Amino acid sequence: MAPPVRGPEPGRRTAPRTAPRGSRGAVPRPAPRAGAPRAPREPLSREPLPRSGAFAPRRAPGSRRVGRPLTSGPRRLWWGLVLVVVPLLVVTGKLVLLQGVDGGAYANAAEQDRLRTYPIAALRGAIVDRDGNPFAYTVDASRVVADPTVVEDPERTALALTALLDVPVSDLTDELTGDGRYVVLERQVSPETVDAIDALGLAGVSFEDDPVRLYPAGTVGGQVIGFVGRDGEGLAGIELDFQDALAGTDGQRRVEVGSGGNPIPSGIDESTPATDGSTVELTIDQDVQFMAEQRLAQACADGATTRASAVVLDVHTGQVVAMGSCPGYDPAQAGSTDPELLGNPLVSDVFEPGSVMKAVTMAAAIEEGRATPDRVLSVNGHIQAGDAVVTDAHDHAPVDWTVTGILAKSSNVGTIMLAREVGDETLERYLRAFGVGERSGIELPGESAGILQDSADWTESRAANVPIGQGVSVTTLQMASIFQTIANDGVRVPPRVVASVTAPDGTTSTPAAAEPIRVVSEDTADDLAHMLEAVVGPGGTAPLGEVDGYRVAGKTGTAQRANPECGCYEGGGYVTTFVGFAPADDPQYVVAVDLERPTSSAEGGQVAAPVFADVMRYVLTEGGVVPSGTPRPDFALTGADLAEAETGGPAGD
Repeated sequence: MAPPVRGPEPGRRTAPRTAPRGSRGAVPRPAPRAGAPRAPREPLSREPLPRSGAFAPRRAPGSRRVGRPLTSGPRRLWWGLVLVVVPLLVVTGKLVLLQGVDGGAYANAAEQDRLRTYPIAALRGAIVDRDGNPFAYTVDASRVVADPTVVEDPERTALALTALLDVPVSDLTDELTGDGRYVVLERQVSPETVDAIDALGLAGVSFEDDPVRLYPAGTVGGQVIGFVGRDGEGLAGIELDFQDALAGTDGQRRVEVGSGGNPIPSGIDESTPATDGSTVELTIDQDVQFMAEQRLAQACADGATTRASAVVLDVHTGQVVAMGSCPGYDPAQAGSTDPELLGNPLVSDVFEPGSVMKAVTMAAAIEEGRATPDRVLSVNGHIQAGDAVVTDAHDHAPVDWTVTGILAKSSNVGTIMLAREVGDETLERYLRAFGVGERSGIELPGESAGILQDSADWTESRAANVPIGQGVSVTTLQMASIFQTIANDGVRVPPRVVASVTAPDGTTSTPAAAEPIRVVSEDTADDLAHMLEAVVGPGGTAPLGEVDGYRVAGKTGTAQRANPECGCYEGGGYVTTFVGFAPADDPQYVVAVDLERPTSSAEGGQVAAPVFADVMRYVLTEGGVVPSGTPRPDFALTGADLAEAETGGPAGD
């Protein structure tokens, strides 16, 4: 009995066994068993094959189609790989860029951010007198600064600094809590205080060079020395005129610091040293300067003198031995001084010198052959000058004066008579040759050239005023230079105040000496010196200018002072002057003195000559000048005196 034929098990499907697409032949199908009925053949499916070429399972009748995934497995893997690899490539590229290409630049930028550059201030050079005594020098000091962004505790830092800096805690706290990165807590702090602050190790607090300029002589020579500003730059006097030489060249220090602002021990620490300034040696003698200023202060204390000035020159070199004015100022206190006092009136302020200019008129008359010391002129007490009348100090009847007598008595009329013989153009030429109307070139800022109008523009009254020292203006220094020329045998040596400049390496340079200028002949200078000596002798206008033991030659001056309130002479008072040299027989020094006296009518021989005598006495003694070896000669001031001298007896005998 044949076994029964089994159909498919319930729930189990069987797929036809077909050969895969592309096979050479069909898989042999087993023959049905004998007696078994043939199963019906299922029709071939006409459903398209998947594009992949694989057979897809047949969908059961009545089942719904399930949607395909967007990507196949391999594609999902590919996209995943992309999402992983691309960021890695970006990161790797960035690392390569940072480390390989830009690494040096970033490292340098980071290093620069840690670097701090601090200036190393050059010490300003000293200013000394001819013997090396200091007028000005600089000492080390520091500026205490802070970076508020680095300060850890502003209140505690302020408390730590207040006693050392002598600054209120509230002020320091305000500075340390600001928004900026740089604040100055105190300037010019001593090295000892800096060391004490440094020992506290305060984060964000550091120091910068801030040297202090000291003026040990105080007011002595202050108008010549000048002063510096807060930044250490010269603003007046020698400090200004020799700024480049005195300042030197600053250096710098580059330091790598940490987050607290403190240097990193193993970091960069490079320094370029500063080159200190040069030392400027002046021609001034500090002792003579001191004495001259003391005497000027006494003059200013008389209640009538508002300004007093004096210049001392070496006759043969033109060097300034002393130069001062009252009132003066202390360079260390320049910031609190009236700005009007901060100049140097001896080179910048001009005034009408009065009768001291008669020396120039006499020099021109003698040099041009129009006069000799013994020539006699009949001099009236007044003379017409255009629409004006010029008189002597006191009107008088005609007097027969010698040219020496005209100068000794300071006769305006006699001087104008000689000036008219010389001529305006010639007189102007001599005035300019003596240095009137031009700067001397002294090494001081703000020098005035004075005022001298061209003779072609002189009116008749101006032509009469200029020879007697009105209508022309000079500085005290120019006035002294005129008499230096006379005392130096007629050769003008432009005045100088700087002797040498010594660099930090010891190299010394001497300013080029000014070219001497021959103004009048030696004979003319000798005749004029003889006539000027009569001014201080018996019958002259300045017996108070005598100096015991020394022969003195000089000239007084009393000029009307322009009243600044009206621009006229009315109510302006006078400027009184005396200029002279000694010893007259062997001149060594010139001293020029002028006093501004707005409310006084006193003459130069009364108030200026005594100041001259005191200063000249001291400078001769200090300079070791031996007393004159010969007595002062007798002078013939009038025709009668001359006749007496010639006959050996009184005139008429």
